[in-house]
Amino acid sequence: MREFDIGKSVRRVEDDRFVQGLGRYVGDLQIPGTAYAKVLRSPHAAGRITRLDVEAAKKSPGVLGVLTGADALADGLGSFASFLERKRADGSPNFVPPYRPLVVDRVRRVGDPIALVVAETEAEAENALDLIDLEIAPIPSVTEIGRATGPGAPPVWHEEPGNVCFVHQVGNRAAADDAFDRAAHVVERRFEISRVTANPMETRTALGLYDPRDGRYTLYAGIQVPHLLRDELARSIFRLPPSRFRVVAPDVGGAFGLKVSAHPELALVLWAAKRIGRPVRWIAERGEAFLSDHQARDNFSNVSLALDKDGHFLGLRVRTTANLGAYLDSFGLWTVSNNLGGLAGVYKIGAFDVEVTGVFTNTLPISAYRGAGRPEATYCIEGIIDAAARELGLDPIELRRRNMVPPSAMPFDTGFIFRYDSGAFEETMEMALALADWPGAARRRREAEGRGRLHGIGIAYAIEVAGGPQESPFEEAAEIRFDADGEATFLLGTHSHGQGHETVFRQLAAHVFALPPDKVRIVYGDTDQVYFGKGTFGSRSVGVGGAALLRAAEILIAKGKLIAGHLLEAAASDITFDAGAFSVIGTDCRVTLKDVAAAAFTRGRLPQGFDLGLSGSAIITPPGATFPNGCHICEVEIDPETGVTALTRYAVVDDVGRVLNPLLLDGQIHGGVVQGIGQALGERIVYDPETGQLLSGSFMDYAMPRADELPFFEVGTNEVPTPNNPLGVKGAGEAGTVGALPAVMSAVRDALAPLGIRHFDMPATPERVWRAIRDVRKSG
Repeated sequence: MREFDIGKSVRRVEDDRFVQGLGRYVGDLQIPGTAYAKVLRSPHAAGRITRLDVEAAKKSPGVLGVLTGADALADGLGSFASFLERKRADGSPNFVPPYRPLVVDRVRRVGDPIALVVAETEAEAENALDLIDLEIAPIPSVTEIGRATGPGAPPVWHEEPGNVCFVHQVGNRAAADDAFDRAAHVVERRFEISRVTANPMETRTALGLYDPRDGRYTLYAGIQVPHLLRDELARSIFRLPPSRFRVVAPDVGGAFGLKVSAHPELALVLWAAKRIGRPVRWIAERGEAFLSDHQARDNFSNVSLALDKDGHFLGLRVRTTANLGAYLDSFGLWTVSNNLGGLAGVYKIGAFDVEVTGVFTNTLPISAYRGAGRPEATYCIEGIIDAAARELGLDPIELRRRNMVPPSAMPFDTGFIFRYDSGAFEETMEMALALADWPGAARRRREAEGRGRLHGIGIAYAIEVAGGPQESPFEEAAEIRFDADGEATFLLGTHSHGQGHETVFRQLAAHVFALPPDKVRIVYGDTDQVYFGKGTFGSRSVGVGGAALLRAAEILIAKGKLIAGHLLEAAASDITFDAGAFSVIGTDCRVTLKDVAAAAFTRGRLPQGFDLGLSGSAIITPPGATFPNGCHICEVEIDPETGVTALTRYAVVDDVGRVLNPLLLDGQIHGGVVQGIGQALGERIVYDPETGQLLSGSFMDYAMPRADELPFFEVGTNEVPTPNNPLGVKGAGEAGTVGALPAVMSAVRDALAPLGIRHFDMPATPERVWRAIRDVRKSG
């Protein structure tokens, strides 16, 4: 097997430049004349701006300009759009509030951008912020979902006095009602999903330029979706054709969904660059990131499961209320309803009745974060199954087995949005049980109890949609160009922000063309170089982007056969391509791909009428989404005197389809699991319910997971290829997070159950666990 073959654990080729400090991030770009921007933000969650005087700031040393919302309106700047529409309860379209780069007369969250200062240095811009005379008359705010729709709640927007943005109903209510009427058992729980923020290593960054000679804007930004954000900025904010904008995303230091969003600062640096005639750079400090990064999750669901007398699932009823924040992020409505089909889990459930209500609050907008709706759905279905097993006195593994979709049913229509492509769910679960040594948990529990600890073991089977919405998967593009020396350039519509694309796409080059890695150049993240692309999100890069690359390769090889046939004096239909060479069927006549590439740039060696060059490009639309799935098993020990939860074991077996690089897959699973653990045990954005102030605005209060708090992960795979793309891959970027969140909380609940604690929701911080134990001891 060659070093870069598919299926081999190839080390990341991009790491060499990163460890040498040769990465090229937005903060590294040095453009002569660059000025620095700082944003004046609201200190109040809601209020009227009664005074905004920027004259003193304009006269401050080094200041090049101070811009306000009134200036933006005067210049005709628009408002960010929502990529998805939902309906109100009466069937009318949901209200889309104006989301401007700078607010005008009202603030609706702490951190709302009010003014932009541009100066020669960061320090001078920071100093000028203090000279802006700002007065805000505070008005009542609301930050919690439950209070937002209650009697007398202050409206975030007067256009929606009840703060309800949309009500989205899916499923068959009559069929579900019938299922619950027939049920021998009905189990109910309320599940809360805490609010989190992504916290990538590289904070959000933006560098804007404007060229008055051709009226073009250039944006360098740490983002995931250059083409989508180019189009959004052009059409919604500047009201210009996208051709007037170039967006470049160089190296990006982590994103996790945060950097798909159209944040105000992306527009501000472009607008400021035109206004002052200089490049303008903005980089979020970590504290500012807590106040300005769009956040994620934050919802609660009332879940009911109907079962017959033998424990077979009959119906599922879910009522979810989701926090949207004060504005609609471009992906916000999509995120809160993205994976509703995942509520079906990997089980046969007869009927569904699901309703999601989106609510405005005086908080940051909700957007994508690793999983983007998938962990929430899995948390609900796996949590209610655990609750049912406990209430009915059934083994949680046996209850799952009894209801799992068998491989023989594939492709399987769940009856609720999704149609699963492939999977061997019970087999994957059995592999995970073996990897985790599930039978040995009883012994480990006794040992833990002997040390005065509470022991818990939890399981969650996760399934997620990847590659785009089930009903209309997103397109993707790829282009391949060979030069006369036989070296290739891959131009990709996807983008890497830590996943290892420069490695795995070189593995595809070896697979298709037998090209060594040093003969392949990878280009992505530049809308002027790559003609089309949807970017990277939703675990889609290899499944969709790789499929586009293979299609482009097919087109290129077909051209190569025409040239090879001309060189070998054979019909193109008699030419085959394998291992980097074109051959005449049944003979030893052959020419290498390098020979054909050289001929492609030599007029006298080409067929008549053949254009110079050897390239292929494709835009593909997948025939359907893919459904990565996997079984997570977690063990914890809890100190009942302090409430501290320690993870002692973690095992996961994933079916991500065909595995192209096991080493990269392990990295994706490890990182995803840690982010799920982080939310389960500590991460939480908290606002003061009275003032709307952010209480968890630094790493002193926002508890990120640490390496020394984690066990070694046992990771296995069960490869069940998908028929929905030629590589058979399903996607892996979010799999770890989707399963970890419910698995960890399942283990925590298992540890607390013997004390009589019926239910416990995230995050399992020491204080919250300790209080739950104290309260149950007091009551009994």
